[in-house]
Parts: sequence; structure tokens; C-alpha cells
Amino acid sequence: MPITPANGQTAGDAAVTTPGGTAEPIMLELVDEDGRTIGTAEKLAAHQPPGQLHRAFSVFLFDEKGRLLLQRRALGKYHSPGVWSNTCCGHPYPGEAPFVAAARRTTEELGLAPALLAEAGTVRYNHPDPDSGLVEQEYNHLFVGLVRTEPAPDPEEVGEIAFVTPQELADRHAAVPFSSWFMTVLDAARPAVRELTGQSAGW
Repeated sequence: MPITPANGQTAGDAAVTTPGGTAEPIMLELVDEDGRTIGTAEKLAAHQPPGQLHRAFSVFLFDEKGRLLLQRRALGKYHSPGVWSNTCCGHPYPGEAPFVAAARRTTEELGLAPALLAEAGTVRYNHPDPDSGLVEQEYNHLFVGLVRTEPAPDPEEVGEIAFVTPQELADRHAAVPFSSWFMTVLDAARPAVRELTGQSAGW
């Protein structure tokens, strides 16, 4: 049976279906303030207020012009549906390396393998989402990279994509909803983004 949060929306990405047809909850890796693993928790439970600090990742991919690939989250997502966000974000499975999880989910969501993917540090944040009532308490591993192939988004994960310049991002951010964590992770990744894209890209 699908997990349903308090707002009544089906949490389609909070469980996985086994070959036998049964739904099993997705487990996340809980961490302390220094990013050390201290246990696990079911995905939706980890996001219930006040939230449990867990490991996550965020990916920022750029094309040859230095434009950032954004995605608008699919409307079926249990958390922050229909809002714009960075190229890809998610949670490693317990014991899965963040780099491996970032590459895996980029392929699953966008149908592409980054031409380059490099670590860009970590950031810890606490972002409540007023629309869903859920809380992002995350120790987030950041990655930047290049994309040289045409994305093929999975419509169950991604509603829309766009490549944007810094000015186009600013205009879009002022006009339409973005994920609560977007600016936090982008600002934390900016030094690595500038190193990757060069001064002329304007990041």
C-alpha cells in the first residue's frame, strides 16, 4: 500500500515495489552533526516534523555554455511536487556512497551520465516545507559536473527541464516556486561551480 502523508498526497517515491508486487519503504541513513552514520529511518518518517538529520546529495550539471540544468519536480512527488530545483537531488541508500547515489539518480531521473562529476563539499540545513508540512533536516553532499548528451527525463520524476544562465535563473527564481533547499545548496556549491564553469559563465 502506498504511504500517504498528512496532506493526503500519495507518496509514490517513498516506497519501492519489489518483484513480488509488494511495496517496501525506502530507508535513509541517519547521521550526526559531523556526518557520521548513526542509524537508519524510513524515508517519510525522517521528514516528519521536526525531522531527523539524514544523508542527502545534490547535483549541479552544466552544459558547454556554462548553463545550469534545472528540473521541475514531477507533480507525483511526495515532497515539493511541481517546483523547480537543481539538476538532481536525493538520498543514498544506507551504506551507499554519496557519489554512487548521485550518479545513479542522475541516470534514473534524467537518462544521462555526467561527462564529469566532482565533489563540491557538504552543507547542513534545516528547511521546513510549508506546503507539505515536511522538514528537510539534511547533511547534504554536493556534486558538480558536465553534461554533453541530451537529457531524457523520466516523467514520473521530472516534469520539465531547462538550461539557464545566472540571469535566467534569477528571473525564474523570482517568478516561480523553487524547492526550499535550492538556494542553500547552490550557494554552498558556488566555489566549485565557478571553478568548473570559469569566470565568464557568471556563477
